[in-house]
Amino acid sequence: MRKKQKSGTHGKPLQDPQAQREASRYEKPIASREFILQFITDADHPTDQNTLADVLGLQDPDAREALRRRLNAMVRDGQLVRNRRDCYALADQFNLVPGRIITHPDGFGFLVPDAGGEDVYLSARTMNAVFHNDRVMVRITGKDRRGRLEGDVVEVLQRNTHRVVGRFHRESGVSFVVPDNKRITHDIAVPEQQTGGAVNGQIVTVEIIEQPAKRARPVGRVVEVLGEHMAPGMEIDIAIRSYDIPEEWPEAVAGEIRDYGTGVDEADKAGRTDLRGLPLVTIDGEDARDFDDAVYCERTQAGWRLVVAIADVSHYVRPGTALDREAETRGNSVYFPERVIPMLPEVLSNGLCSLNPEVDRLCMACEMIISRDGKISRSRFIEAVMRSHARLTYNEAAAIVVEKDKAACSRYRPLVSHLEELYRLYHVLRAAREARGAIDFESTETRIVFGSERKIERIVPLVRNDAHKLIEECMIAANVASARFLVRHKMPTLYRVHEAPDAEKVEEVREFLKELGLPLSRSKKPSAKDYASLLARVRGRPDEHLINTVLLRSLPRAEYNPHNIGHFGLAHEKYLHFTSPIRRYPDLLVHRAIRHVLAGGKAEDFAYDNANMQVIGDQCSLTERRADDATRDAVDWLKCEYMLDKVGETYAGIISSVTSFGIFVELQAIYVEGLVHVTALGNDYYRYDPARHRLLGDRTNQIYRLGDLVTVRVVQVNLDERKIDFELVQKQSVLGKRRSRGKGKSSSRRRRR
Repeated sequence: MRKKQKSGTHGKPLQDPQAQREASRYEKPIASREFILQFITDADHPTDQNTLADVLGLQDPDAREALRRRLNAMVRDGQLVRNRRDCYALADQFNLVPGRIITHPDGFGFLVPDAGGEDVYLSARTMNAVFHNDRVMVRITGKDRRGRLEGDVVEVLQRNTHRVVGRFHRESGVSFVVPDNKRITHDIAVPEQQTGGAVNGQIVTVEIIEQPAKRARPVGRVVEVLGEHMAPGMEIDIAIRSYDIPEEWPEAVAGEIRDYGTGVDEADKAGRTDLRGLPLVTIDGEDARDFDDAVYCERTQAGWRLVVAIADVSHYVRPGTALDREAETRGNSVYFPERVIPMLPEVLSNGLCSLNPEVDRLCMACEMIISRDGKISRSRFIEAVMRSHARLTYNEAAAIVVEKDKAACSRYRPLVSHLEELYRLYHVLRAAREARGAIDFESTETRIVFGSERKIERIVPLVRNDAHKLIEECMIAANVASARFLVRHKMPTLYRVHEAPDAEKVEEVREFLKELGLPLSRSKKPSAKDYASLLARVRGRPDEHLINTVLLRSLPRAEYNPHNIGHFGLAHEKYLHFTSPIRRYPDLLVHRAIRHVLAGGKAEDFAYDNANMQVIGDQCSLTERRADDATRDAVDWLKCEYMLDKVGETYAGIISSVTSFGIFVELQAIYVEGLVHVTALGNDYYRYDPARHRLLGDRTNQIYRLGDLVTVRVVQVNLDERKIDFELVQKQSVLGKRRSRGKGKSSSRRRRR
């Protein structure tokens, strides 16, 4: 493309290289983002909309309007900047950085750049004009005294806080709401006529009618009074609204699903492979309601034939529909204690798409031939109709294959042989997992048991048996086969990527391990196998929990990305999510890509490209974090509520985190965490040593470090702040002590890898 291309209708319009793709998507094609970005990059000055329209030969008013909307969308997404003369340029041409705001509860914040790289520090003064999670454009102003990039917000690209939940207050005739979400640091002013009948102290939802500005706090109106803050279920209502999790279905979605029945139409079964005679079974938790995967296994001469059948959500949720747009917005289902906010309406998630027993269901099946050494030698994908032959719980499956329980085996006699083959295959896959060096961290997940009026009776650990691990290995195998299939066909998709730890984190780990006399690896970039070997080496040591925690915190979070960089933790070069399209939107996109290939399609005529996938991947990574934060908030509330009547009681615990202001302790018997403030550690000054994860007393040389066993007393519970304060009663270090190597606890990693 020529630089300084002259615009005007007298010259020959430039051709958009992506014109064919855009024509397949829109009735009235729009100039592609790639073409617009390339043209503006090649230009030597900001470009206005009319120039672009002339270059593209757009005379039709509707076409020019479509271009205007695309330009606006590119500004909103941070790809372009519009100046005061309504001309467009790339953000970096103005030395601006687009990204998302992360607010610290103390008022300052950071910009997380869209393109990655170093976060930008934003002062509390700059943060006055924005909410947490807003998308903004920031100008870099230099570095602060700590060497961090510092900037100022120059433009808000997208407001992402429209409703806030919090405690309503009325003082001296002035009404305002203090947000429950501590990352929203603005109090919301509420005009007298907009209080909605709320009274002092109630939990309310306010709609933002004026966003914050540098010299003005936000203004809202009360649109919902949730009630008193100790009401049963209030913690989930607050979390849903605090994190803006969509709960109600838009009318357009309700209209699209109105005609769905309870059974699969005969016409939808036509042309599909019939797997109804194959004894596929689902194996899930006791309280599961949506079943999106079923399995079958048989022995072959080469090893095993494994079939993983997944609910064919892509048949019902088509691109561009209101249902699809809502599923993308939600990104995933959100699982609160005893309550689910589904990604799809229940008519699909618990009905037509759920692989319920003894009913016909549409599925996408992944058939794999797995060798005796646990490697996938061949695989294929099948659009099929199936019938689950049983709905087993993990405990029932374990009773059959592990415990050989006679009653369970008798009840499911026709299925026992293939379940036993499945268990044999599991041991082979498990051995292959260990051989390639996948990492298994030990952690404990818990379940809250409720009594009457939804009050917590107890908090219990979740015990994973071999049936959990068996299903996990089958799902990982299907995810790997799916990734290889789409890589082979060069299809745009979303991979589940997990980066290796960066050099700084690795060096911190090495410094920590050096004190314990433990090497990690001589390589500058340790592999997953190096991590796994170290974890195996320390299994059974008194400081095993400490070492596990330090290694786990050195790793970045897994996320969704169209660029395949592999999964460090699982030690797979190609990995994605295929197995849960009912509850994860990336899985639905993977199914669409596979169906496109099975229908003879190519990457060039697929409805998505890498640019689309990048935007959706960022959205799904964000909604996943949102779900984690919301559920953690709700659980923290419930745990605080559980501890309200336990002030003064004493418990044994383990130091789970060390900070400059104190130590966090997890109570071993009830899995509740609280803080022992540094001022409650004794009459001494304590220095924080982040490399060794410890506090060291100047005068007494007393050390408090991650993994130490302590006894604490509950001194205060603050439900609004989700905080529990402890005081130290006794401390016993586990360092330096050794006991015989014993069998370590099983990993509690979820199937969501």
